[in-house]
Amino acid sequence: MNSHQLAVFHEVMKTGSVSQAARNLHRTQPAISAAIKALEEELGLTLFLREGRRLVPVPEAQYLMEEATEILSRLETAQQNLANMRDRVQGSIRIVAMPGPSTYLLPEFISRFVDGKPEVRVTLATRSSPQVRSLVAAGSFDIGFCDMSRFRGDRKLYTAEELPSNCLCAVPAGHPLAHRGVITAADLNGVPMGALQPDHNTYQATSQAFQQAEAEFNLRYDAQYFLPLFHFIAAGQACAIVDVLSAESYRRSNPDEDRIRFLPFEPQIPFGYSILTPSARPLSQLAASFAKAWREYIQNILA
Repeated sequence: MNSHQLAVFHEVMKTGSVSQAARNLHRTQPAISAAIKALEEELGLTLFLREGRRLVPVPEAQYLMEEATEILSRLETAQQNLANMRDRVQGSIRIVAMPGPSTYLLPEFISRFVDGKPEVRVTLATRSSPQVRSLVAAGSFDIGFCDMSRFRGDRKLYTAEELPSNCLCAVPAGHPLAHRGVITAADLNGVPMGALQPDHNTYQATSQAFQQAEAEFNLRYDAQYFLPLFHFIAAGQACAIVDVLSAESYRRSNPDEDRIRFLPFEPQIPFGYSILTPSARPLSQLAASFAKAWREYIQNILA
C-alpha cells in the first residue's frame, strides 16, 4: 500500500464515484479502477461492493478511510514542513559563542535573520572559547563562534572557518592619545592599562610589545573578557588593547555615547575568530544559510 493508492482510495470514498474521483485527480477512470483493484489485492480485502456503476464501501473501507485521512494529512504536513526547511523558514539552530559577540552582536544578527520566520527556533549559549570548541566537537551545537586559537585538541571533530583580525587600542575620548592616527606601545608607556588575564594570548602579546618598545606595561585592570574593561576606559581610568568585535559591540550598544575611541595599534596584536561546525554531520539548509550570512556579516565588520 503506497501513498498513491491511498490518495485514490480516499478520493473515491470522499466522492462516492470513480468517474468523479478520476476528474478530481486528473486521471482516467480505468486508472482509478486499477488502483482500487490493486489496493484490494494487496490487502486481501474487498473494499467496495459493485452495484451497477456504484461502489458501496464495506465496513473495512470505513476503517481504512479514517486511517488514510490521518496518513495523508501527516504526509501533507511533512511535505509542507520540508518545503519550509528547503526555503529556510522553518527549523531550529543551536549556536554557542564566546561572551563578547553573544552579548550584543550575535543576538542583534539572529533577530534580523529570523525576522518574518516565526517557525525558526534558536538556542544561543555563551561559553568560553575552549568550551565552544568542545561542545561543537561533541555535536551538541550546530554552529560555534570563538577566538581563532591554535588549540587543536578536537580539531578533527569540527570544521573551522577562520577570520583573521588584529586588535585595536581603546582610549578614553578625552585622553591625549585619542586623536592619534595610530597608537604604539611606546605611546602607552606607564599609562594605566586594562587587559585580559595573564594566561590569555592577547595579554602575552601585548606585554611582549611593551617589552620590545622598552615601555612600562602598567596593568591596572585585568578581566576574563574585554567587555567589562570598557567601563574603566569610558571613565577615563585606563586604555586597553581589545578585539574588533568587542569594540563593535560597545559602539552599537552605546550609539549615543562618544566616551571611547578605537584606534589602530602597532605592533599588530592578532585576535581572529573561528566559525565552527561539527565534522560528523552536515548542517541543515537553515543552519548552513545562517553560518554563511554570519560569516559575511563578520567579514564586513572586520573590513
